[in-house]
Order: sequence, then structure tokens, then C-alpha cells
Amino acid sequence: MHLHGYRRCVATWRVQIALALKGVEAELLLRDPPEDAGRTALPAGIAAGVPRGPSPILKLPDGQLLHNATAILEWLEEIWPSPALLPPDPAMRARIRAFSQTVAGEVQMLHNPRVLARLRATGASEGQAQGWARQAITEGLEAGEALLDDAAGPFCFGDRPGMADIHLVPQLQLARRFGVELVFPRLLAAEAASLTLPAFHVTLRETQHA
Repeated sequence: MHLHGYRRCVATWRVQIALALKGVEAELLLRDPPEDAGRTALPAGIAAGVPRGPSPILKLPDGQLLHNATAILEWLEEIWPSPALLPPDPAMRARIRAFSQTVAGEVQMLHNPRVLARLRATGASEGQAQGWARQAITEGLEAGEALLDDAAGPFCFGDRPGMADIHLVPQLQLARRFGVELVFPRLLAAEAASLTLPAFHVTLRETQHA
């Protein structure tokens, strides 16, 4: 398998963490993000196979292309169920999915490069665009902190990492890049527990610092 994505892309990092946690090998093919946020920098043969060439893209051995980090994570959980990213209890699975969706759908999507580029195109200054991003991240992390209020640790939901941690750790790294003040003790504790594991700290170096 081949994982195509961009350097410093949190969605690509999520998939890479999941692959590492499950012990599934995939060649990592990273590229610098395109200067134009609306244009893909992925190979033509890959980008042509999915709408607008979103990142990341997982190319399977038979040539099929999977895209959208959430969909890829769910596919990995179905094909390689152990170690599990979601617990057996349906209610807890729903709580974890809600937390993950808060990060991926309600936080990241408000400040991704395409959104910020459109803000600038409407006349917003760089400072205003950055301020928008910081506000979106802060509000999302406040919601995430509340969602973990009664959840056992040391990870987001219990004594082992899962889907929620896979979403949280990359988002906190991105928050730091935007200069967000991180005053979220429960989130930071889960991040610290995650970063003791190779699946998180090794992929941090490879994906974010390449």
C-alpha cells in the first residue's frame, strides 16, 4: 500500500498513526502542499482518481484509491480490527466518534488552507485570517475538553489510545503552529500519554517535521 499526502497535514498524520498502531505497513509518499490551496500537488494518476485530489489518499495493492481520512480510518478498523481503535460498547463508540468528528469536522475544516485562502480572497488581511483560525481552534478545543470531562484516562477514553487520540494529537500540534494558548489540562494529558508511544512520536517527526 501507498499513503499519499502532504507534509504537515494533520489528516495524513491521523492515517499514519492508525497504520502504525495496527502494525500495517504502507509506503509514505509525502509532498509539499501546493501554494494554491485550491490546486492539487498530488501525482496526476492519483489525483485523477478522486474528486479534486484530496489528501490523504491510500492506494491499495489492487490499485483502488481510498480518500478522506475518516473513511480510511473506518476501513482500517474493519479490515484490521486488532488492536481496536473503538471499544465494543456502542454508546462509548458513539462518544468517541462524536469527539473525533468535533475535531475533524467542526474544528479542522474551519481553518484549513482552502478556507483561509477564501477569507483572504474576500479582502481579509493575513492577521484576520490567522485570528479566524485561532478562534475556530480554541472553540473546538474547548468543546473537546468538555467532552472528556468525565472520561477515564490517561488517554482520551481509557487506558489505551484509540480513534479520539488519533484525532486529538495532530490537532494540538496544529494549534501550536497557529499560536493558540493551550489551557486544556485533560486534552494535554491525553496528548502526553499518546506521545510516549512510537506510533505517535515517530510519525510526528516523519509527517510534521519532514
